[in-house]
This record gives sequence, C-alpha cells and structure tokens, in this order.
Amino acid sequence: MQAPDPTFSLAALDPGAKPFSCGDKQEDRAQVERLAQELDALQDLLYADRRYKLLVVLQGLDTSGKDGTLRAVFGRMSPIGVRTVAWKAPSEAERAHDFLWRIHQQVPGTGEIVAFNRSHYEDVLVPVVGRGIDANEQQRRFAQINDFERMLTETGTVVLKFMLHISKDEQRERLQQRLDDPDKRYKFQRGDLDVRRQWDAYQQAYSQAIGATSTAGAPWTVVPADSKTHRNLMIALALRDALRGLDLRYPDDPTLQGLRVE
Repeated sequence: MQAPDPTFSLAALDPGAKPFSCGDKQEDRAQVERLAQELDALQDLLYADRRYKLLVVLQGLDTSGKDGTLRAVFGRMSPIGVRTVAWKAPSEAERAHDFLWRIHQQVPGTGEIVAFNRSHYEDVLVPVVGRGIDANEQQRRFAQINDFERMLTETGTVVLKFMLHISKDEQRERLQQRLDDPDKRYKFQRGDLDVRRQWDAYQQAYSQAIGATSTAGAPWTVVPADSKTHRNLMIALALRDALRGLDLRYPDDPTLQGLRVE
C-alpha cells in the first residue's frame, strides 16, 4: 500500500499465508538467525553513519507476537543505538497533552533504531472501539498522524510500520497456552478476554487505521503472523532491505591516514 485507501479491509488478507517461507520451518529459523546477524552489522553502520534514523512500529492484537519479533529480529543488535519502547495506557500527565506529545519524545535520534511495541496507533484503536472518540475525532487523528509521520520522514527518519495479522483461532490457542503454562501465565490478563470479545470491532478499527495512514513515506506492511517463523522472517527481510537501501557508509577522516600509535 502506497497511499491511503478507505476501502482497505484486513478480512481480504490471509493471516496464515507464508509468502516468504521456503516451506521448511527449521530453514526459516536459520535464515532469520542469519538475517539477525546481518542486521547487527547494518545497525552498527547506521550508528556510525549518523545520517538517518529508523522507527519500527509493531502493532497487533494480543499474542500476535510483538515481543517474539523483538527477540528474534532485534536480539543480535548491539544495545548501543537501539531502543525499544513498550507503550501502555497514557498516564494522567500524558493525557493532559495531545496524544502525540509522549510519542514525539521517544522517536529515534540520528544513527538510532527505535522499535515501538504498540504505538500512537493505540489512540485510533482503543478509543474507537470503546467509543471514547467519535468519527470526526477519529478522522482528525488520522490526519494528525499522517502529518506527524511526514514530518519525521522529511527530517531523516525511515518509518517502517508492521501490523502483525493473526487469526481468531490462532489467538485462542496462544491465549490458552499462556493459561496452561505456569511460566507464561503472568502474560495473561483478564482484560485480554474482554478485548477478544470485541474481535470484529478491532478488525474494523485496524482496517480503518491502516487504510487511512498508509502513505508513500510511511506505508503499512501487513504481516501474516499465524506462523511465528514466517512473521519473523518477513519482518527481518523488510528491515534488512530498508537498511541496505540507505547507502550507508562508515565515515572516514583522511587526516588519520598513516597515523601511528607510539
């Protein structure tokens, strides 16, 4: 998607598709590991180059794999120049400002990669489903997000936005696995079931948000995420290609040529 599309619908996309898979799960995992190592080298180059910034937005319903993506795709990168921000419900102080105020404080600086686990898009999802804002405010926020992201891209930030698209059946299985495993039960919250009951409303809200905010400068990529290995592979490939496309280079100081340390 390269321009806003008011007719976009998630229902038209298969969350079980595997367009980037070789068909062998073990080989897909191995390729993700190879990509993770290449991404580590590219991140080092980005940090040294200092001409660009990279913002990665991960959105998706509960259990879609945002944490797993961060571990698999970003886990090999040096902690220098890489940050993750996990967004929660806004605090009282944050609610006293416009909804993008807290977001702007966390966007990447030059040479930095920042990955958002959830993002400013929560503010056009949760209050839409919960009817905390009306249709006019929803459209205003879409326009404000587009303006905000255009400002970021015009000042050197590459914006990659991924919607991790899982099926309702796959979410049920993953939620049940959390309940059945004492070591994973801490991830489960009773509110997850309330959100699940609003599945159709969230699918519609996501469709509206993606359709309204997928622009040439900050397009959305919908990632079929029923397969964890495919999800990681698809995102790793997209991230690798984006960094390769920046023509990154290590800076050089010619005055250091021939210098010897005594």
